[in-house]
Amino acid sequence: MRLLFYNIRYGTGHKKGYHLPLPFTGFFKPTVINLHRIISFIRSIDPDIIALVEVDTGSYRAAYHCQAQLIADKLGYDCIVERKYQNDSLALRVPLLNKQANALLTKQSVEQVQFHYFDKGVKRLVIQTDLRAVAIFIVHLSLKYRHRQNQLEQLHSLIQETDKEVIVAGDFNTFWGSRELSLFLAATGLKNANLFEKPSHPSHAPHRQIDFILHSAGLSIDNFYIPDIRLSDHSPLVCDFSCVLD
Repeated sequence: MRLLFYNIRYGTGHKKGYHLPLPFTGFFKPTVINLHRIISFIRSIDPDIIALVEVDTGSYRAAYHCQAQLIADKLGYDCIVERKYQNDSLALRVPLLNKQANALLTKQSVEQVQFHYFDKGVKRLVIQTDLRAVAIFIVHLSLKYRHRQNQLEQLHSLIQETDKEVIVAGDFNTFWGSRELSLFLAATGLKNANLFEKPSHPSHAPHRQIDFILHSAGLSIDNFYIPDIRLSDHSPLVCDFSCVLD
């Protein structure tokens, strides 16, 4: 089974013209053309499961369309999408921010979906999607180290509650390096699918490993690679996995 994880930066692109005429101007520009490039890339990878963070659910820059649903409709997936912020978050009062979300797209049969929220940080959403043999958690952790550690503690508790094999895919924002995850990995027993710890950020000159696909021991990683694609500031992660008992 093939999993694609991608922080698509709301389809706003990267590098060329992003900071013109002013820094971060690209964040506010239309995304339709770049999203179609992203769709073409995803089609070429042909994943069974797509985990996305930084998805626009229908602001003016996305021509008022939900990007995740558009990808799903174009490529034949079922779509699960949820805003990144809780209902009481001040972010929901801010245009653009109130359209920012994470999503899971799949061709597999979904048994259950749960939306969890961390206690700390601005980006608090955890999407848990239970498929037949595996529970997939999608996260986008805080920019603050202290908040990230608190979030990892809570994520550990969520993982302990499932009896399925587990995949955690997300942008962990581990700016201090992968050692930030040492205690979390030891406590959960999860392993990094990226065995050689190749970096994925920024996509034009990767030198940080902040995007991760983590998996439980009952899953075998048959292939893992990071395509050289620069449609976002993050490179995508592609992981082929199977159940050890299959």
